[in-house]
Amino acid sequence: MAEGGLDKHQLAGLDHRERGFSRPVEFEHTGGSLCAILRYETIRFSTEPQPSQDAALLALIQVLHAQGYRQLRTQVSFRNGTYLGSQELWVEYPDPAAPVKPKGWLSTIAGWFRPRTQSDTPS
Repeated sequence: MAEGGLDKHQLAGLDHRERGFSRPVEFEHTGGSLCAILRYETIRFSTEPQPSQDAALLALIQVLHAQGYRQLRTQVSFRNGTYLGSQELWVEYPDPAAPVKPKGWLSTIAGWFRPRTQSDTPS
């Protein structure tokens, strides 16, 4: 059952090595704030204290994105102590845009000799 009226969330996605995962998110009270915690293998991700559960969850998503985690989504599994199973829809969080690598003259010249893929050719 959910502690103190907090919802419980399941978080799924791809880790920094492109392996799929699904883990529960824990929430910890710190004074009047909440921290979101995800334990994945031997790693423990935690957020700074946030004013609400939703803000803590969003901060956790940002922490994971910064570590290379992608295709992240969450689903509420408990609400007000009631088990929901998979009744709730998944909430998907768009991946951050990949940083644009500045092209130097050497990479531009090398690009001339690389075979083009279908996605490289204009329609």
